[in-house]
Amino acid sequence: MEPASSTGKPVQITVTDGYELKGFKGDTPVTFIRAEFNQTVLGDSAKITVSSEGTAKYNFTISFEFNPEGGITLDDLAHKPVFLTMTEVLPKEKKQKDEKTLIVGQAVVDLLPLVEGESSFETMVPLHPVPGSPLEPLQPGIKQCSLEVKVSVAEPLLTTAQILGGNLLKVTLEAAYSVPESFIPTGPLQNYMVSLQVPSAGEKDHTIFFKNGTLKLGGEREPVPRPKKWPIANILAPGANNIPDAFIVGGPYEEEDGELNHPEDREFRNQSECIKKRITWDLESRCYLEPPAVVSFQKRIADCRLWPVEITRVPLVTAPKGKTAKFDKMDDENPLSFHGVAYVNMVPLLYPGVKRIRGAFHVHPYLDSVVYEKTKCLFSVFRDIGHNLIPNNKIGGVNSPLSKPVISKNLKEEKIQASSIKSQSSDTPLETESSLNHNPEGQQYVEAGTYIVLEIQLDKALVPKRMPEELARRVKEMIPPRPPLTRRTGGAQKAVSDYHMQIKNISRAILDEYHRMFGKQVAKLESDIDSETLEEQKCQLNYELNCSGQYFAFKEQLKHAVVKIVREKYLKTTPFESQETLQTFISELYVFLVDQMHVALNQTMTDDVQGAVPTIHMSSEQLRLFAFEAEVNENFEMAAVYYEERLVREPQNLEHWLDYGAFCLLTEDNTKAQECFRKALSLNQNHIHSLLLCGVLAVLMENYEQAEVFFEDATCLEPTNVVAWTLLGLYYEIQNNDIRMEMAFHEALKQLQARITKQKSTGTLLEIPVEEGGKVTVEYSLGTWGMTRGSSTVAFKADAPTGPRAPSSILDGLLEEPSKLQSHLQEPVLSVQSQDPTISQRPSNLFAKEIPEKREASKCQDSSTFLHPTPYGVSQTSTIFMETIRFLMKVNAVQYVHRVLAHELLCPQGGPSCEYYLVLAQTHLLKKDFAKAEECLQQAAQMDYLNPNVWGLKGHLYFLRGNHAEAKACYERTVSFVVDASEMHFIFLRLGHIYLEDKEYEKAKKTYLQACKRSPSCLTWLGLGIACYRLEEITEAEDALSEANALNNNNAEVWAYLALVSLKAGRQLEAEQAYKYTIKLKLKDETLLAEIHMLQETVGFGNPSF
Repeated sequence: MEPASSTGKPVQITVTDGYELKGFKGDTPVTFIRAEFNQTVLGDSAKITVSSEGTAKYNFTISFEFNPEGGITLDDLAHKPVFLTMTEVLPKEKKQKDEKTLIVGQAVVDLLPLVEGESSFETMVPLHPVPGSPLEPLQPGIKQCSLEVKVSVAEPLLTTAQILGGNLLKVTLEAAYSVPESFIPTGPLQNYMVSLQVPSAGEKDHTIFFKNGTLKLGGEREPVPRPKKWPIANILAPGANNIPDAFIVGGPYEEEDGELNHPEDREFRNQSECIKKRITWDLESRCYLEPPAVVSFQKRIADCRLWPVEITRVPLVTAPKGKTAKFDKMDDENPLSFHGVAYVNMVPLLYPGVKRIRGAFHVHPYLDSVVYEKTKCLFSVFRDIGHNLIPNNKIGGVNSPLSKPVISKNLKEEKIQASSIKSQSSDTPLETESSLNHNPEGQQYVEAGTYIVLEIQLDKALVPKRMPEELARRVKEMIPPRPPLTRRTGGAQKAVSDYHMQIKNISRAILDEYHRMFGKQVAKLESDIDSETLEEQKCQLNYELNCSGQYFAFKEQLKHAVVKIVREKYLKTTPFESQETLQTFISELYVFLVDQMHVALNQTMTDDVQGAVPTIHMSSEQLRLFAFEAEVNENFEMAAVYYEERLVREPQNLEHWLDYGAFCLLTEDNTKAQECFRKALSLNQNHIHSLLLCGVLAVLMENYEQAEVFFEDATCLEPTNVVAWTLLGLYYEIQNNDIRMEMAFHEALKQLQARITKQKSTGTLLEIPVEEGGKVTVEYSLGTWGMTRGSSTVAFKADAPTGPRAPSSILDGLLEEPSKLQSHLQEPVLSVQSQDPTISQRPSNLFAKEIPEKREASKCQDSSTFLHPTPYGVSQTSTIFMETIRFLMKVNAVQYVHRVLAHELLCPQGGPSCEYYLVLAQTHLLKKDFAKAEECLQQAAQMDYLNPNVWGLKGHLYFLRGNHAEAKACYERTVSFVVDASEMHFIFLRLGHIYLEDKEYEKAKKTYLQACKRSPSCLTWLGLGIACYRLEEITEAEDALSEANALNNNNAEVWAYLALVSLKAGRQLEAEQAYKYTIKLKLKDETLLAEIHMLQETVGFGNPSF
């Protein structure tokens, strides 16, 4: 597109036809059209007679010149429409010299498409009736009187630079609510006005005025949707005031960008907008911003942040007789009254992709020092230039180019310093201070709680937002999707399998032939067949197979399977180098084929073969639990084995990759963690948690550009995700991008409030499952990482699957439900759900303590605490930062936690809460700083003494310190609560271990039974077996120890107690085998080993080395 010429360009407007027209007199009135623009009459059409059908062909063309250098500018086209007034020419009466005319209606043509870059457009504009007109008012479903209009220019009015860099600003002033009581409709008439300035590229600023506000007494809410109005006075037809296709639609307070958008403001807003007095404007003013003005606008928002919007009222005086307007003049002598200012936060317009802000803004008294401090503006539109400009304008709102005020350094210093200058002989401020800092009328706005509702909208966002498609493309470039590999149809395994199949088919064929030849003979002799008879039958069968050709057929049938084994199993595809090599290979192949033939035959004839011992297959959830136990006991090697086993079983399950990545973060292997998270993302590039974790790792590894892509993509895919927005805000904080940080945190808070409101409205705020017997469980759930969407609250019931051989009779016979547990929850646990319904609850292993070699892992002695990151106890509120902390603790990304805790401490909705101190205690335990951890737990206990998580964590603290007496008291208190702690598994394990130490075996048995019911593992069954053994319940002990051994046959302590049980039962073989594995696995408990030796000496067997 070529740049526009500096000379004027004609804008041509053609009124072609009119439809459904009517007149005052007669069915065929004579009418003409008058066109006006910018308070100038452009011309009149010829007088056209309307047909009896109500149509008229005007073909009336007028034009005006567009000249941005001194005439009509783009700004004029943006906010000034063309008025088309239809006038009826009445027939002349006798003795009448001049024709009499009556205005019938008025139409409005919006020229905005020209400002948007179009060169021509056609529109059908309604003809609005003037008062008393015979035209029908606009009603839906009824044909309306209208004019067909064409607007065109020879070439587009916008240059390429303007299209790319320009913008269109729309400001809508709706109303001022809860105005001072001194505003009364009686008495002298007042002109209520609002103004604000918009920067421009040159020496002039655009000042937008809104005039002639209407004072209403209230009593009912303003209707929505209601049309926006042109900021132009003296429009003849009332309907022509409305801007076509522009409406004020309102919306929920919580979604606004202003100051009164919190739940606690709802009641005040409702009262103000229904009952109290208000001033209404409903005007929309437009302003075209040239590219330099857009840059200036953006820079000024970044520098000033708050924008002053002034409000005032000026008395109207009655014009002298003979004047056409009644109230078009204001008293210039009158000073400004009720001069107030609203501070509009324009920063959201610098958020990526944001084009509109709308909200309610408090009105404060206009004080120069305060206005300058907040907005860095020393210029007041109403005070400095208002009286010179406003009286000469007869329009409701106008965009006026005003010379930028040139404030000398002295004047500027005077205004800033005046408030602090005082008389040297008195403490009384000078008169200058009084005039600048006292505004008693403006103070009434504050007392009344006045606020204005304002909307500011741009045609294009000042800061473009990356499209979801671009973000998805960049993620795909960094992490290409990896579809599951297709299974090979060939391979060594399939070749051997095919060989087995052919052997089975041939064996069946040979048996069928044998039955045909000797079936009757075998039936008679039954089992009395001697070896000679069998040898004779074998010779006859071989002869028959050779003679019939079946032997050759069987060889051909096997040939293809053998060739596949040679190629796939032995990789032999080329000729052999020597005969010797060939013979060696044939011998090796023959041995292999005979062995595999026996395997196939044994599979076919299984009647006489004893069945193999069934293999115990543990579920993925059990493996996950065992891995957690290994993490807690600092057996990271075993934990890695369990995680890798899950990956081998289901390599396409991204949950397994995320769990393994979180484990790698625990062991500070960030590189491997990043590989795991990226693998998960490659399996599903729309998975939110995979994106977030990839972003977290990118920040940890200082790949900030990639981190931004991951976080932004997560917010695009799931805009309601609180954690995604919060992590994005934390990233921007690291980058020192304060504006975008505020944007992300604001959006996170908005989504959190929306979720809470929705939960309250649907009654799903609390979902606390209750177990049989009434025990409320808050146990962790070994669920997925968001593979399915669902509503999961902070209270979870642990339904870990039991092993395939779990003897339900043991649990049913031994488990006794405590009678003291209540059947109903008395108090709510938490009023807010966890961060995201898709986040599964997983224990976070943050605290490690070296395990002395003399201790056995099953005792959990000096092991790390096993804590759950779900909300810690009975909290009534939740913040975006606390939800993010839960997510980070869940994935062991503790590097972020202190930064987020700082935000939580300063957050108005947060602060030092019980959950805050619990998380802080965890971080201190991670550093082995037990003293500070104890201080935090004391603070937490003071804030919520009945929180089971506090006592559970205190129990872990004392346990790690070796103070088992205090730990026992804390654990018992935790178990006695009606509501369980967030994590009960290791509380039961450690409490049971303490009971065993104190020889309270009955209590240990009950404790371990509860643990086995909730989440059975090798350690829970081992503890139960030990308790039963000490109680001389040998059968129950053996069953429990067998379960422990089935879940983990590498635990030396399990084998040791199995040896004791076998010795007690008098089973020598089992006792020797169990003792052999006890020694082989190097049992470290010398006391237990000595007990075994003593019992062996007593019974006289069990140790083969005797």
